[in-house]
Amino acid sequence: MSKLFILRHLKSQWNLENRFTGWVDVPLTKNWTKKAKELSKKIFKFRIDTIYSSPLIRNQDSVLAIFEYVDKKYPIFIHLDKGRMKEWGSFKEINKNYMPVYISESLNERYYGKLQGKDKNKTIKKFGVEKVHLWRRSFNVSPPGGENLRDTFKRAVPYYRKYVERDLRAGKNVLMVASHNSLRAVIKYIEKISDKDIIGVEVPYGGLIKYEFDKSLNLKNKKIL
Repeated sequence: MSKLFILRHLKSQWNLENRFTGWVDVPLTKNWTKKAKELSKKIFKFRIDTIYSSPLIRNQDSVLAIFEYVDKKYPIFIHLDKGRMKEWGSFKEINKNYMPVYISESLNERYYGKLQGKDKNKTIKKFGVEKVHLWRRSFNVSPPGGENLRDTFKRAVPYYRKYVERDLRAGKNVLMVASHNSLRAVIKYIEKISDKDIIGVEVPYGGLIKYEFDKSLNLKNKKIL
C-alpha cells in the first residue's frame, strides 16, 4: 500500500508570540532541533519518494530541519507555480542523492486578512471566544478580509488530487509538509469529514499523521505518529 505522511510545520516565531500568521513569511523558532530529529527518525524509517510543500519559509525550513538527520540525501525545491522559478529553476537530471520537494502556494496557510500579525488573545478580548474560534476553525466563516476553510479547500484539495494522488496511485510514498489549515482541508477530503465536524480537527505544531491507501486510493489505515 502507498503511504502518505502529513506533517504540520515546526513552531514558528509568530506561533510562539501567539499571533495570526497566515501568509506572512516568518521563520521557525530556534528550539526545533530535538523535535526535528524525532520527526526525521519517524518519517525516514519508511521510504519517501516525493515531498510537497509551500513557499512559506516555515514550511520549507521544516523540510530542511528533518533532512539534517538524513545521510546522503538532500532536498531540491521545485516550483510548480507560474513564474521564473518554475522555468529557470527546473532541471531534468536524475540523482539518487536528492529528494524532490514540489512547491506551490496552493498549500499555503489560509489567508487571515486583517487579522494577520494580530495578537490572538487581544483579538479574543475584542471579538469574543466563539467568533474567533469560528474564524479559525469553521468551514464557512471567514475572518475579516480573509479566507475561510472552504476557500483554502478549493485550492489545496485540487492540487492534492492532481499531484499527490498521482504519486500515490503510482505506488509512491509521499510526505506533505504544510500549514495547519491547508492540511486540515486535505484531511477533511481524505477522511470525508463533514463541514460541521471539521471545526474539531486540530494538528499540533510538528504533528505527523500516516495514511495508507490501496491501489484505488481507498483509505485503509490512519495512524498518528
